[in-house]
Amino acid sequence: MDEQLLRLTQLTVNGIALGSIIALAAVGLTLTYGILRLSNFAHGDFMTLGAYLTWVANRSGVNIWLAMILGAGVTVLGMLLCEQLLWSPMRAIRATSTTLIIMSIGLALFIRNGIILIWGGSNQSYNLPVAAAVDILGIKVPFFDLIVVALAFLAILGLHFLLQNTKIGKAMRAVADNVDLARVSGINVERVVIWTWVIAGSLTALGGGMLGLTEAVRPNMGWFLILPMFASVILGGIGNPYGAIAGALVIGVAQEVSTFLLPTEYKLAVALFIMVLVLLVRPQGLFKGTL
Repeated sequence: MDEQLLRLTQLTVNGIALGSIIALAAVGLTLTYGILRLSNFAHGDFMTLGAYLTWVANRSGVNIWLAMILGAGVTVLGMLLCEQLLWSPMRAIRATSTTLIIMSIGLALFIRNGIILIWGGSNQSYNLPVAAAVDILGIKVPFFDLIVVALAFLAILGLHFLLQNTKIGKAMRAVADNVDLARVSGINVERVVIWTWVIAGSLTALGGGMLGLTEAVRPNMGWFLILPMFASVILGGIGNPYGAIAGALVIGVAQEVSTFLLPTEYKLAVALFIMVLVLLVRPQGLFKGTL
């Protein structure tokens, strides 16, 4: 295979792995907006929290896969605590979207600096054996990239089943369409809100744990993904989890492939460019923005 083509293919494969991680977090982000009308800028830092909690459990001797589950569970508890202390009271007083955005940015800073206070600012890594890259037709695919894509695929299948075939999934879709109509129809909106945070927190923390498999665990790892997350949500159609997945894969591949021509420092600029372009050309996104 031609060297340039080989490199381009390698970058595409890397982009699919990155897009799979972004997809999990972007689904959580689009669910919280579609159902709660909350643009949560702390989402990336909850992702970081999930990675750190996974790292703590793993370094304590827990198997990495069980550590991810524990990390996700504690992250969900943190999100539910924020729901009770912050978001529920704000909804009760009908706070403006600007107020909610400012609060979420403050929450992001609080989580990030809390992580630095507790675990320090240096890079950390999971206690895992070194795994050799898998050679597929001359393309060196890191072993954990394959694991990441497989786990993301399974998580997305589980989400699809939940949204389409369970009572809570149908209730979530109803609340996303019209919360007042859902309430008068007898749907327990508060229960839907709790489930939204549980699903969003689980997927986001799992994404953080998987990101820790492919790179160092550090305090700002999730913050650097918040722009690609929002770009994915906007590209796929705000409130549409399937659109967010498709958007995340596009953003992930675009960011990695862009390094073929541009320095790596411009990765985030590529995500920003795609987001602005979509807002200008097709503000509703590629797909209908609904659950």
